[in-house]
Amino acid sequence: MSKISRFTSKAVTLDKNAVDGRGEVAAPEGGGGFADYALVSLHCLRVYLDASYRDALDWLSEMPQILGEIGLEEDDLPDHSTLVKAFDRFQMKIWRVLLRLSSELHDLSGHAAIDATFFDRENASKHYCRRTNYRVQTLKTTALVDTETQAIRDIHCTTEKRHDTQLGWQVACRNAGDLTSLAADKGYDWMALREKLREEGVRPLIKHRLFRPIDHAHNARVDGPRYRQRSMCETVFSSIKRTLGNAVRARTWFREFRELVLMCIVHNIKQAVDP
Repeated sequence: MSKISRFTSKAVTLDKNAVDGRGEVAAPEGGGGFADYALVSLHCLRVYLDASYRDALDWLSEMPQILGEIGLEEDDLPDHSTLVKAFDRFQMKIWRVLLRLSSELHDLSGHAAIDATFFDRENASKHYCRRTNYRVQTLKTTALVDTETQAIRDIHCTTEKRHDTQLGWQVACRNAGDLTSLAADKGYDWMALREKLREEGVRPLIKHRLFRPIDHAHNARVDGPRYRQRSMCETVFSSIKRTLGNAVRARTWFREFRELVLMCIVHNIKQAVDP
């Protein structure tokens, strides 16, 4: 099987579990709508191909084997506007469930690292920016990455100027029950965060900013193989930006957040199916 065929097969299985679409027919019959899992699978393939809605559907029309994995034929492909409306209709919780399922394709170690990067909002015309008050040009994305498998366990997106400690608190507390250790750089240096992690049974591997001599001693205790695996976050970000793009195509913020989660889902599935 080709890479895209293996990817599609795994994505369809996960999508059916995420939207509870097992046994449902993908294509509409008698005027009905497309199955939710088929639309989600098409969105996964759109991001996998790093293409626009129109281009992705045009390329897929020439891939009968890939469409067959979803349960569609060339004549069954929806219009691009149908995919856009479905992306608005599917709530964020569906994409988060799918992200969790895609991370569970990997043998998660419990040792994780957290870091942030920025994704560009695709360049829009000056007229559009003025009309919609479209001023923020980047999205801050914080990811929780398993250091052994490079699977993304969770993600947080924002257009606001918020400190790393606040974002780290939110992501870490949401996943503390599944972690053994958490590595982060000095940007996440916050004693309250360390104490919260220890309460949850998670070892915080977060270096202190250097204000006193004792901070050097604390950092010496933290430094080790587990802490140095923190660089896996940067590796994952680099892989996503090289293969799936460093900008989001959507215009509204809620679509952009969903698109970033979808990019992480595609990354997890690709990592799982690549030999």
